[in-house]
This record gives sequence, structure tokens and C-alpha cells, in this order.
Amino acid sequence: MSITTQPTETTADTHLDGLAAALYGTLLRPGDGEWDTARRVYNGMIDRQPAAIARCRNSADVVACVRAAADAGLDLAVRGGGHNAGGLGVWDGALVCDLGDMRSVTVDPESDTVRVDGGALWRDVDNATVPFGRATPTGFFSTTGVGGLTLGGGVSGYLGRRYGMTVDSLVSADVVLADGRLVRADADHHPDLFWALRGGGGNFGVVTSFVFRTHEIGDGGTIYGGPVLYDIGDAAEVMRWYRSTQPSLPEELSGWIGLLTIPPAPPFPEALWGRKACGIVWCYSGALDRAEEVTAPVREFGSPLLVGLHEMPFTMLQSAFDGLYPTGMQWYWRADYVTDLSDEAIAIHEKYGALLPTPYSTMHMYPIDGAAARVPSTATAFAHRDGGWAAVIVGVDPDPAGAEAITSWAKAYSEELHPTTTGTAYLNFIMDEGEERVAAAYGPNFARLQEIKRRYDPDNVFHVNQNIRPAS
Repeated sequence: MSITTQPTETTADTHLDGLAAALYGTLLRPGDGEWDTARRVYNGMIDRQPAAIARCRNSADVVACVRAAADAGLDLAVRGGGHNAGGLGVWDGALVCDLGDMRSVTVDPESDTVRVDGGALWRDVDNATVPFGRATPTGFFSTTGVGGLTLGGGVSGYLGRRYGMTVDSLVSADVVLADGRLVRADADHHPDLFWALRGGGGNFGVVTSFVFRTHEIGDGGTIYGGPVLYDIGDAAEVMRWYRSTQPSLPEELSGWIGLLTIPPAPPFPEALWGRKACGIVWCYSGALDRAEEVTAPVREFGSPLLVGLHEMPFTMLQSAFDGLYPTGMQWYWRADYVTDLSDEAIAIHEKYGALLPTPYSTMHMYPIDGAAARVPSTATAFAHRDGGWAAVIVGVDPDPAGAEAITSWAKAYSEELHPTTTGTAYLNFIMDEGEERVAAAYGPNFARLQEIKRRYDPDNVFHVNQNIRPAS
């Protein structure tokens, strides 16, 4: 006869004491001076109290965290950049494995690759690669964590049409598994795990480092880009033009479209401050001597309030919105994939764009076409390769008192728009919406992901995420 008991608080404390002694980094607990700062994530709507936060410095620290959580009977949360919509880098009562001090980035010009630690932000990567005239496809905020964006698939910003999703440039990953082993996953080593990491989220282990291919951009890292802004009253006309024009443009030119409020700050003209608008932010990453010719159709359409395209370092465009959205604002997210931007959908966007509840609230649609859509849907765990856009609605307010208003607006907008979409979403853009939503996002890949989960994490140690339960 065997008797199984849950670890007592004293037992958990004993294991955490042992972890504190073993770490090269530091272990924080409630009451420590840096505690409240350490447990914050990007979304200020998240306010959780973990049992402890381990600030890891290397892979050995991560191994110690995984083993200590199991020994202490604690949930394990893994935090990279902390940008996750649902704040899944922290969890009540959990041991947080915080990779934020692991931010080394090493460029290899001979192989055109870059090695990136698991806690790095995309600005760390851009600042290392762009001086070489190269970049890896990523998102639109340089403060986003490399780990979270990559493992979710990496709807890849300004370079996605030309070079594909972030995971399409992933060469290898070093991963700490649920049993505490550190393994290398690539095309030749643990290929099933490598497949799952390319879109399967944090379900299979803690990635302590990534190796990505880099790609040529612009002239020595200088691109041609910026916003074109239209009055909100022109949104329907602009969206109809955009849905037909954007997919036909050269793949070196990409633009995301949004409904927004023009920020009350330079470089925007003071006469436009606070005005609701429909905007498209363009990036041309080809040879600069062709920039004006290629971008002429997007600069000349309609009656724009502002045409802000010019030459700039790619790092400038990547970080353009960081200052507008600092850590700690209230965020409520809703998202769906869109393959057909119908007139019905455009009418809904027009309605809710006029009702933006705060100057920070917005809707964005990011293109998934070109190189990203040429990859078969089963080639990586990330399955949405059908073209179209990843759409996201976000209610944002720096004031916690505004949380109810931004949430109500985002929910109403999303629920009215949802029937015009595919019904599935980019998982990096959703909050806690249930297991059915997760399964639907993976489509034909979900059963295979469950089998790989059973092989590498049969006890679902890594469940503080958009969770894939192991196959029975």
C-alpha cells in the first residue's frame, strides 16, 4: 500500500530554501523589497501573488526551478518578457521561473544566424542584428519577449510577407524538459519536439536559448516606412481598398491596418492630436533606390491626413510604439483570424472605431500572406497559413478605473465581429478563453501536439499557459 500526500507549507518552504541556495541567480519571496516590482507583468490588469520568483541566470538555474517546483508540489509559471495578454508569466501560489536576466544575444555573420537567450526582448535582438543589415521576423513592439512570441508562432510584423513567421526562421532551441533534462531540439535532434515548439506555446518545456536565421533588410538595416493616416470617417473606404491592394503588393512591402487615436505628441502635427483615425503602418524592406516607386500606390491613395513614410533604421520603426504603451496599463484583449474582410465586417469596424473608449484602445489587423502563407499548415505547430490577417481588439487604459469600460467595448466589438471571422485566433492575442478555443486554434495539428505533450510532459507540468493537455 502506498500513501500519497500533498506537500505541506513547511515542506514547500524547505524546498524553496534549497532552491535559493542552489541558484546562481536570486529567489524572491513575498515581503522582499523588490517583490511587487518583480511580480508585475505588462498587462496591469493582472495582479497575482506567486509563492516565489526565481530570477534565473543560466540553464542550470532553470533546471533547478523545474525540479524544485515538482519537489515542492508547486505550479510552475515561466516568464520571459512578460508581455502575454493573459499575464501567464505569473500565477497565484506558483514558483515563477523568471528568465528576464538571461538576455544575451550573439550574432554569427558567417552563418547569418543569431543566438538569443530565453529572457531577451526583441529590441535586444534588433539592436544586435540590424547594424549588420539583417533581422529576424518578429512582432511590432520591441519590448515583446522573444520566447513568448516565438513559441506562439510569431505573427511576424513587417517582415512576415517576405520571410515568413518567426518560427519559420527558427533553427534550434535549447529546452529544459519536465523531468529536468536539458536537450537541443532541431531538425535532427528531437524533431517532434522541434515541430511542437514552433507554435505550441510553453507546453513542452522552458526554452533557455534560441538560434534564428537572419535576413537581409533594406540598405544596411535602413528601411522605408511609417504611417499613412486617414480620418475615421474614411475607414470603410480605406479598408475596402486595403483588402484588395495589400495582398497584391510586392512582398518587400507590408502594412498593418488599425483604428486608433492619433497620439498628442510629436512627430504628429498638433492639429491632428487626439483625432480618431484609420491608419496603415507600412514598411518597405527592399532596396532603397526603389522605395518611392514601390510605395507610390500606398502613399497616393485617398485623402490622407498624414503621409509619414521616410527612410529610417529598422530599429526605429520596431520601437515606434513602445513609449505609447509602457508596462502596467490596463489591457483587455480579444482576437480572431480573418480570411475574408467582408463588407459586413467593415461596417462593424466602422461602428466600433467611432466608439474607441480611450486614446489607447485600438484594433489592428496583421497580414499573414506571402512567405508565411506558402508554408504548409502542418509543417509547424502554428497552423493558420490560409492568408488573411490576425485581428486583435484591445481596450487599453492607464487608469484601473477604466477597466470595465474598455472590457465592455472590446467584448461587444468582438462578439459582433466574430461571426465574420474564421472563429479561431492567434493564441498570443487571447486571454483565458478555455480549452476549446485552444484546440480550435491548432486545427489539424492539435492531436499531434497532444501526443508530443504526452511524450515530453505526461503530467502536464507546463500547464500555466494556453494549455494542451497530454493525450490519454
